[in-house]
Amino acid sequence: MKTALSIAGSDSCGGAGIQADIKTMTMNGVYAMSAITALTAQNTTGVRGVQEATPEFLARQIDAVFEDIRPDAVKIGMVSSSELILTIADRLKYHKAENIVVDTVMVATSGARLISEDAIDTLKEYLIPLATVVTPNIPEAEVLSSISIHNEADMISAADIISKTYHCAVLLKGGHSINDANDLLYANGEHTWFFGKRIDNPNTHGTGCTLSSAIASNLAKGYDLKVSVQRAKDYISGALAAMLDLGRGSGPMNHAFDLNSQFAK
Repeated sequence: MKTALSIAGSDSCGGAGIQADIKTMTMNGVYAMSAITALTAQNTTGVRGVQEATPEFLARQIDAVFEDIRPDAVKIGMVSSSELILTIADRLKYHKAENIVVDTVMVATSGARLISEDAIDTLKEYLIPLATVVTPNIPEAEVLSSISIHNEADMISAADIISKTYHCAVLLKGGHSINDANDLLYANGEHTWFFGKRIDNPNTHGTGCTLSSAIASNLAKGYDLKVSVQRAKDYISGALAAMLDLGRGSGPMNHAFDLNSQFAK
């Protein structure tokens, strides 16, 4: 069985972060493992508190996984401090990790910055260059490329800049009023559009975590990047289309929409 490691924060309401990653990896047919960067007290209406792991303990988690059940792919979610980013980069280089998917969680859909400026600089310098693929949304791609993105031509320009600057593939996620859920993959100097139909579901908590984890799962199974992205988009479309409605805010998707086991009845 193929394996994947999620390095991310815990979401106590289960819709994003480590919990979403484990559900996604399991439903995509790989054995899921985790290294937790932070505990959060949150629900569908907002975050009430964050308690970070120490760099030393995060390193111990990553080492423990690699030294026993080596992951075939690694997904990295939100990491809010430079010290933790440096720890992750150091341990991934030490263990020669492969198939690294970096979900560049820096800017919320609302436009609010989620990590400090110095942490963004550390992410750019030390972690993104290790990535097989990074998965920014439009505001994050603007930060990484230093250009404004207003249309699909701008998306191509930004992805080109990011790919050439950090020497990795880029999946620039559409939306944000630019297109109808169409994503752009830029790899090896070529761009490929992945077209999607926007699903009218207000419950989108954890979509970025889910997409990046699904990509990592498919890379772990040996699919190439284009196929991995397509399979991941198909999975997240199914999870959104299931129209799960939990909580009073922006709720989670149904990660288990395709679960047909007798034990799920």
